Amino acid sequence: MKKYRVGIIGLGRMGSTIDDEGHSPLPYSIALSARSSDRLELAAGCDVRPERRTAFTERWGIGAVYEDYRDMIRQEKPDLVAICTPASGLQKPAKAAPDAHFRGDSHAELTVALSEMGVPMLYVEKAMASSMAMADAARDAVKKHGTVFNTGVLRRFDNRYDFVRDAVLNGGIGDVKAAVHYARSSLMHGHIHSIDTLSWLLGDPRIVAVCGEFEQRDYRIEHNHIAFDPVATYRLRFENGVEAWSVPAGHWEFEILGTTGAARSLNNGDGMVSLRKKGADSEHPSRWTDVAIVPVTPKSTVVNCLEDLVQAYESGGKTLGHIDVTHHITEACIAVAESHRRNGAWVELPLADRDLYVWHV
Repeated sequence: MKKYRVGIIGLGRMGSTIDDEGHSPLPYSIALSARSSDRLELAAGCDVRPERRTAFTERWGIGAVYEDYRDMIRQEKPDLVAICTPASGLQKPAKAAPDAHFRGDSHAELTVALSEMGVPMLYVEKAMASSMAMADAARDAVKKHGTVFNTGVLRRFDNRYDFVRDAVLNGGIGDVKAAVHYARSSLMHGHIHSIDTLSWLLGDPRIVAVCGEFEQRDYRIEHNHIAFDPVATYRLRFENGVEAWSVPAGHWEFEILGTTGAARSLNNGDGMVSLRKKGADSEHPSRWTDVAIVPVTPKSTVVNCLEDLVQAYESGGKTLGHIDVTHHITEACIAVAESHRRNGAWVELPLADRDLYVWHV
């Protein structure tokens, strides 16, 4: 079985060290996930900070480390490159854009450059872009060069959510009417996840319109530029008539409601699912009654994501987070900001203004 060589750009948390933070007992960093897969070989790393290059070599035993990603690509010829830089390109702990003219968009810029250099497979940290102009450029480059593409919106690759999706798509809760995400979250760092997960659980129907607002309701967008990642709420309208809401409370839970039941992922997907169905109680057939669920053994979402790239590359098929769906979810996310600018009005997709920029980490 062939192994594919992995190079990482950005040797900080997601690239190398996040496993130390206790988010999951399963492999979570790109480096550990590559080491944990029998389809991948950790081959090289790149970072502009020399101390991070040194730490990466000491941690993983990889001597092929580079300051310039172009040198890494030319000399190591990785099959899969993971873009794990800050989205803005600014070094942390930067929490805002330095001025209204700043348009740093590292994820999209690197996606274009690596696609043009012929890298076969890309993992790109979320969000894929900070404006739709750059999202368009990244999408066009990926499609032009046939690059196999996934991003780090990882609930799409989390088997603990499969039961909810199966219940929705197999008619287990009847005709779907509504979907809800529960948690207070920023727009580009958090709601890129929540909108993507709602879309995934519903089978990725097209989003036709978005409305929303920032928690800072009096914030005025000037110069087509938002210098920070705003906490926001939203409402989505899908082409199949389903509507979805974000509720700024709770702990990252998702609920899909249908005509004969509801399925809910509990406690940030922590292995728990709630299913209620009409007619499950023979004495009270009109009630919605809890149905027992067999828990699943969780798998590493990052290993799943990377191996999904390999599977799509070998088969010629689409990844679960292919460029078209990722581009569309990014547009819905940025549309929340556009709706805020219009005092919470519904905004139809695609967006006419492609230049609105939302800074994020």
